[in-house]
Amino acid sequence: MLKRPSVKLVVRGMLAVSLLLVCSLWLMSALYYHVQQPLQFSEEQSQLVIEVEKGSSLSRVNRQLYDAGVLPHPKLLSLFARLNGQTAIQAGQYRIEAGESALQLLNKFNRGDVLIYQITFPEGWSYRQWLAQLAGIEQFSDIRQLNDAQIMVAAGIDQANPEGWLFPDTYTYVSSDSAIDILARAHRKMVQVLDQTWQQRAPNLPYQSPYEALIMASIIEKETGLAEERPAIAGVFVRRLQRGMRLQTDPTVIYGLGDDYQGNITRAHLKSVTPYNTYRINGLPPTPIAMPSAAAIEAALHPQSGDELYFVARGDGGHYFSKSLDEHQKAVRQYQINQRALNYQSAPKAQNQQ
Repeated sequence: MLKRPSVKLVVRGMLAVSLLLVCSLWLMSALYYHVQQPLQFSEEQSQLVIEVEKGSSLSRVNRQLYDAGVLPHPKLLSLFARLNGQTAIQAGQYRIEAGESALQLLNKFNRGDVLIYQITFPEGWSYRQWLAQLAGIEQFSDIRQLNDAQIMVAAGIDQANPEGWLFPDTYTYVSSDSAIDILARAHRKMVQVLDQTWQQRAPNLPYQSPYEALIMASIIEKETGLAEERPAIAGVFVRRLQRGMRLQTDPTVIYGLGDDYQGNITRAHLKSVTPYNTYRINGLPPTPIAMPSAAAIEAALHPQSGDELYFVARGDGGHYFSKSLDEHQKAVRQYQINQRALNYQSAPKAQNQQ
């Protein structure tokens, strides 16, 4: 027969449990009071930005804050976090404001409230311009150490040439991101946009593949700065391809010239032999000449119907479209020879230039 525990033992056990509970409550209360206290900032200091590297533990970051003179008792905050299951921390940069408490900072770490930055790649930029934009930011400057083949492999661009395969947009990033991360996202988005638009393309287009449509979209992007003109420009080029006519578009010539182009296209340039001189070659150039927008891809795959085969810049940012060579030549004389204005422009000015 089992003996019942004595009353004394039961009382002692209850007292021990009660004491332990009281101690735990006291400890949590003390810790909670501590983590609610404002972080330490000097009178001249209003904020601090800290970098949390990938793989860093909360204890390591708390020590980093202690070394910076902001967090006086890092071990207490680490203990509070462990007891409350709040040890998660995301890599990135965090802004700490004067007056914030250790608990508020801990909640930031748990939520991953890292500083978010933006980088914009305008429509019509080339691959080289993308790289220059990235290299101009210190965080991404190591992109200069990679060649094109290394960049393409790292970014998952399984193509012969990177031109055209990055979607122009504004991308957000955090301090732990690399240039390759942004290029990979831009490539995935371009592949997605091109594939979706290709699946819904108009019938009887002169393209053998989505890549040829991408090439056409890049030409459309560079030919006009007016969004409403893109389908009309596309219509002209599509009809030219269907009739076996050369595209004869200056942007492809300029792209083929590379660094030799100094801002003015000449007759000699138009006669030069390059794979991109559409005055000398039939059909499309071998690659895109820029990163086209979704609107340009849409125009390439849904060109405007009509009979126009020519267009010329009017000088106000738009173009005059013609059905015959005779009408086109008259338009050239009117807009580019006889009545060329002092403020002539082939594309609309940016808003901040007006």
